[in-house]
Amino acid sequence: MGNTTNRDADKRALRARRASSFGAHATAYAEHRPDYPMAAIQWALESILPAAPAPVVLDLGAGTGKLTEGLLAAGATVIAVEPDDGMRIELMRRLPGVRAYEGAAEAIPLADGSVDAIVAGQAFHWFDQDRAFPEFARVLRRGGRFAALWNTDDMRVDWVAGLAEVARSVASTPPPEPGEARLPAHPLFEAFERSEFPHVQRRTAESLAATIGTHSHTLVVSEQQRAEVLRRITEYLRSRPETAEGEFDLPLVTLVLRTRLRTG
Repeated sequence: MGNTTNRDADKRALRARRASSFGAHATAYAEHRPDYPMAAIQWALESILPAAPAPVVLDLGAGTGKLTEGLLAAGATVIAVEPDDGMRIELMRRLPGVRAYEGAAEAIPLADGSVDAIVAGQAFHWFDQDRAFPEFARVLRRGGRFAALWNTDDMRVDWVAGLAEVARSVASTPPPEPGEARLPAHPLFEAFERSEFPHVQRRTAESLAATIGTHSHTLVVSEQQRAEVLRRITEYLRSRPETAEGEFDLPLVTLVLRTRLRTG
């Protein structure tokens, strides 16, 4: 029992370290992380975007504004909320016209019924969902949407699957078993819907290694371990004909989950 308790505590501590690891690397995050395809954003906010000239959308866990930029391009009025000072400062530097506040999914610093939709890019998995969903319901207007988006490597491509193997660090978590991942659910919200959208990011061997260097599992390990992971990645990419020379497209899949606030 004691060993199980200790392992659980270690997992929680590692998760907390990973969740808070990005701020010191905000500039690299902004430079190297991919954007989001417009088709994914439009599906996430379907029925919200056409309903008003500039619907108010909360980008929650906004980071450096990667998703914020796409929301602005889609015609939304965006409010950003981000708990990490370094990430939020980088967002404000890059997007000075966006209102950006310190806050978290579990304590959103906005008034009741003040937004038409909430989106979270690469962030929903860090939220305490038991505390976050009531906050979503509080700040959303009647019939408002919540959507979570993730850019993920397209593991159906052989060289991408191989890259995932060499890119693992001692802080990596094992991928979910087939059928293990379930859609979230909460009584305040309708059943979640899921969709996927093809996407690509133009990279070189060096810039793709830098992108993976902004992932939390490479940020919380020792400098020696981090350097070893990035070395393996670069050597692997230089060994593959698809990625050995110059620029190439990294195949991505953008996963979107969406739901709507119940009105009954």
